[in-house]
Amino acid sequence: METDRLKSIIESLLLAADEPLSVDRLKGVVGEVPRGEVLDALRGLQREYEDAGRGLRLVEVANSFQLRTPREHADFVRKLTAVKPARMSRANLETLAIIAYRQPVTRAEMEEIRGVNVDGVVSTLLERRLVRIVGRKDVAGKPFLYGTTREFLEAFNLKDLASLPTLQEMEDMTRAEGETREPEPPSGDPLLPAGAGDTVTDRPGPEPDRGEEGAAERTEAMDREAGSPGSPGNAGVLPASEQGAVDPEAGSLPGSGKAPG
Repeated sequence: METDRLKSIIESLLLAADEPLSVDRLKGVVGEVPRGEVLDALRGLQREYEDAGRGLRLVEVANSFQLRTPREHADFVRKLTAVKPARMSRANLETLAIIAYRQPVTRAEMEEIRGVNVDGVVSTLLERRLVRIVGRKDVAGKPFLYGTTREFLEAFNLKDLASLPTLQEMEDMTRAEGETREPEPPSGDPLLPAGAGDTVTDRPGPEPDRGEEGAAERTEAMDREAGSPGSPGNAGVLPASEQGAVDPEAGSLPGSGKAPG
């Protein structure tokens, strides 16, 4: 197939899709075309959109590709759609960062790091499909282990987890933001890309009764205080399929993860 025709077909598929498309999925649609040619066509389209300064960008997110509007046009797009930017509370962002960098991780381990109850926050992140249950930890009580989702990568415009900024980069960005930030009104929470949900209060409430799951995690916390190991990681992880954990991600969340670029 000629390169120009292949790029034209791929462009149509990307425009018609309501989610990022992987190279393999595109290859399955276009037919007997080598995977390398499909990838080359995608790279060519990326360069063309960027060099021409068009109103679209082909962005690689969650190991897939999606057409998006440039960040510099966000204000105009927002006026057209009349959608208020979705916001997340500091508690949600802090807990999400812990899961992203320490996954797989249990609720008790999150609470040990944050120093507060995270039940409500984790429930919110599950509802928004930013995190999911990935298995159980092989310790007393078999607590659930949590990790991030494909929707998390799309929401923060990340190609993959390796694209997460390092802790040093996070510190540098936070320091630079603190030096240049204008005073904000009390309600000025950090912005999250549209589609991630509504504002959630940062004030922890009373711990809900979670029955056997809550008892299991309290048992784990007591075991850890008594000296049992509790560092996050893959060691001691039992697959969710063997433990009967239900993946709350059944079905299907914004578009990929960093700001388009």
